[in-house]
Amino acid sequence: MARSPQGLLMLLMLLHYLMVALEYHKANGFSASKDHHQEVTVIEYQEAILVCKTPKKTSSSRLEWKKLGQGVSLVYYQQALQGDFKDRAEMIDFNILIKNVTRNDAGKYRCEVSAPSEQGQNLQEDTVTLDVLVAPAVPSCEVPTSVLSGSVVELRCQDKEGNPAPEYIWFKDGTSLLGNQKLGKHNSSYSMNTKSGVLQFNMISKMDSGEYYCEAHNSVGYRRCPGKRMQVDVLNISGIIAAVVVVTFVISVCGLSICYAQRKGYFSKETSFQKGNPASKATSMSENDFKHTKSFII
Repeated sequence: MARSPQGLLMLLMLLHYLMVALEYHKANGFSASKDHHQEVTVIEYQEAILVCKTPKKTSSSRLEWKKLGQGVSLVYYQQALQGDFKDRAEMIDFNILIKNVTRNDAGKYRCEVSAPSEQGQNLQEDTVTLDVLVAPAVPSCEVPTSVLSGSVVELRCQDKEGNPAPEYIWFKDGTSLLGNQKLGKHNSSYSMNTKSGVLQFNMISKMDSGEYYCEAHNSVGYRRCPGKRMQVDVLNISGIIAAVVVVTFVISVCGLSICYAQRKGYFSKETSFQKGNPASKATSMSENDFKHTKSFII
């Protein structure tokens, strides 16, 4: 297939640019290798080794270790460990042995090795991701002390420190409710979410009274919260009805008594005033005496 003169010209120009780029890298003495990636998993407070997969170390090699994140922090620089790694880490060739690893050490690390070569300065990089497994702490448990029978009740359990994220199991009086739920042995209608740690009673009954505690567990370990007593009280409908009837009867009797007293005049203002005021009696007597005196004079 014949090519046009314009196509051949473009091909020659592309080859020319490639040759120029290669000459530029050689002139500046720089070449880079591909970045490798590793993952290291360790349990908290144990040892971890971060391996830098590079050629054998030479007297002219320059090594740096950095921790990547929101900002870049130096771990090994100018042939010395930096920061708190000074007291709990050591260098083994190009590799870092971290003693007593903590959850704060988790993250991505990069080693950079530069060394002179025939083509100039050669830079090699290797990336290591450190994952720290953490056992759960004592979970926070929410258990109400008193509830009414027939209501909807939720018990909550949560841990924020475990890695990987823990699962949760609720216990009543020392017996796992997860097993009872699967076998259908429990008389109450409840559901347990092992991921969120919520134990929900759709209609709680008197039989659900007892001591409850929650256990958080992952691949590293488990912890449980202290037991708490939950009392389920039955609502006494007959007692409430009897109390209402008694109160209504008392109010009715009081109302009838007041009406009867008013009809008999016990609450009349004039009667009560005359019976209780001696001045009115004295006034009526003085008027009668005055009339009798007047008639005597005439």
